[in-house]
Amino acid sequence: MQSNELRDTRTKLGLNQVEFAQIAGVHPITVSKWERGTAAPTPYQNALFQQFREAAKDKSIRQTIRNVLITAGVLVALALLLKHLTKK
Repeated sequence: MQSNELRDTRTKLGLNQVEFAQIAGVHPITVSKWERGTAAPTPYQNALFQQFREAAKDKSIRQTIRNVLITAGVLVALALLLKHLTKK
């Protein structure tokens, strides 16, 4: 997938670079590099992004993806908080 296609897919899904990085399991700087064309995703990531590109065509799926990201973020935050609290 070309750098401009990645950016278009991300924006159509209503995601910022940080959220998109969370999905891909990379640092937000990596997403920035992909979008500028100075780095390229792995073949696996490219296949995943193709699926996102298809999903971006459907508005209801876009909202579902955002809801999943928000839920995942809350769960991660709770897990980190619990881990921190149990260390004391």
